[in-house]
Amino acid sequence: MSQKLKNVFATTGGIIAVGTIIGVAAALLQQAGNPANMAICVACFGRDIAGAIGLHRAAVVQYLRPEILGFVLGSFGAALMVKEFKPSGGSSPLIRFVLGIIAMIGALVFLGCPWRVILRLAGGDGNALFGLAGLVTGVWIGTLFFKQGFTLGRSQPQSVSAGLMLPLIMVGLLVLRVLFPPIPGEAQSGVLWYSLQGPGSSFAPLGISLAAGLGIGFLAQRSRFCTMGAIRDVLLFNQWYLMFGFLALLVSALGVNIILGQFHPGFEAQPIAHTMWFWNFSGMLMAGLAFALAGGCPGRQLFMSGEGNSAAGLFVLGSLVGAALAHNFGLASTAQGIGPHGMAAVIIGMIILLGIGVTHCKK
Repeated sequence: MSQKLKNVFATTGGIIAVGTIIGVAAALLQQAGNPANMAICVACFGRDIAGAIGLHRAAVVQYLRPEILGFVLGSFGAALMVKEFKPSGGSSPLIRFVLGIIAMIGALVFLGCPWRVILRLAGGDGNALFGLAGLVTGVWIGTLFFKQGFTLGRSQPQSVSAGLMLPLIMVGLLVLRVLFPPIPGEAQSGVLWYSLQGPGSSFAPLGISLAAGLGIGFLAQRSRFCTMGAIRDVLLFNQWYLMFGFLALLVSALGVNIILGQFHPGFEAQPIAHTMWFWNFSGMLMAGLAFALAGGCPGRQLFMSGEGNSAAGLFVLGSLVGAALAHNFGLASTAQGIGPHGMAAVIIGMIILLGIGVTHCKK
């Protein structure tokens, strides 16, 4: 395959096209049945997967989301196609696992990842403005550590089997989803759990969801799409390549939502959102700093794991554990507000993140 073809998405036009496709796909997935303003939320969908496989028992958020499986497998396919599947890892594995836990808890205090910040804005949810401010602030704090030489160490080449672990896990989950589909009126199908109400009970057909995930995974791997990276690069280097994709996602999702009647501006009664502005800000502040220290937003971590990066795979697995902890221990927010122990989780999480940042700076 020619170098020109391999890099077709690694251009300004290419990243804008990728962001636009993701935004349009998100709006259409919502119309097809995915939750409102959450049509492609990596954190929320990871939480649903954790519930589907029994890591938590929050009955309203249990569904094995094919989009997430598709992200990894689509990226894996793209990496194989252009010979970029290069197994690596080994740099601060336990810290990356903990960063995944903390990032997920912060995201569930806000009720969404950076992708959902954009999609909530595109749906008219004004509360997401506080989440966006928190995300930018968290990434900005991360850049202060970067300027002091922050690093989690260099990844080392690893075996092919190490690089294949997370893609194979996703294949296994997909097999389970096919073997044990949701049964109307039943909360459990074989070994999987399914929500009968709440956001977990809203989903697009399997084929549509999986196709969207595979396509987005392929395009994101080629373009290096990353929402956290977009903010980091502007703050640190004044580079706008990734930000063009970020903005294209917002504009395209907003446009399609308006056309489909899915745009409902306001702060009150927004789908799967609360109005506690300080904790919307603080939750995403913590998540943004965790994403920055880990080197990518939750979507980017999935795409890197598809390329064989086991360090990113550990972050992904940590995020599943974080989702379980958030719901089992009352850390996650609901539409009524922050969970009973969410405030303590944010304070403790920020202390841990600042400790990781300080102890890994060269200066």
